[in-house]
Amino acid sequence: MTVDVSGDHSGDEPLATIVGSGVVAVLRGVDRESVVPVAKALVAGGVLGIEITADDPGAAEKVTRLRAELAETEAVIGAGTVLDAATASAVVDAGASFVVTPHTAPEVVRTCNRRDVLSMCGVMTPTEAVTAMEAGADVLKVFPASSVGLGHLSALAGPLGDVKLIPTGGVTLQNTADYIDAGACAIGVGGDLVDGNAIDSGDFDALERRAEKFVAEVADARGE
Repeated sequence: MTVDVSGDHSGDEPLATIVGSGVVAVLRGVDRESVVPVAKALVAGGVLGIEITADDPGAAEKVTRLRAELAETEAVIGAGTVLDAATASAVVDAGASFVVTPHTAPEVVRTCNRRDVLSMCGVMTPTEAVTAMEAGADVLKVFPASSVGLGHLSALAGPLGDVKLIPTGGVTLQNTADYIDAGACAIGVGGDLVDGNAIDSGDFDALERRAEKFVAEVADARGE
């Protein structure tokens, strides 16, 4: 149940891109007018995983727009907060290259596998992790990471072997290196990266600079 980023599963390339960048930006509540410049600023700063939350109004449309607007970049566009198989199918139809659940959802994972799309399944306990892996999840999203702490992440990784873990929920610039040191292949970041004040003021340069700091923090933690 390991993740092989060198095979022919179409999720391999998005996974390699996300792991290479080390950061998935979670765009929750970003309006239609701002979503493109926000995503472009993040990508310019080196963040190549862009997640649109599926419970946002017009989420599928946002995914489709970002796929078109960022087609000339390395960015990978996906959808998060996917709670069921029907939503998974809808966001994949819209162009999502990866699908993220906040919970352990084998039916969503199986839908992604049938559609040959990268799946990131939410887990917290070893039982949930094994359930997700048995369903065929490519990545385990440890969520909410802030509720279980760094020790839990490394303890979870120990018995599971070569598994890809992306902690999300409470990840900040200050604890990014700690999560990488604990075994995360990448991090998922919301408000500490996608700053609402910067968006409201149209300061997209600030978002780009913030993205650069996160990517640099990951690289430094990896010794790159």
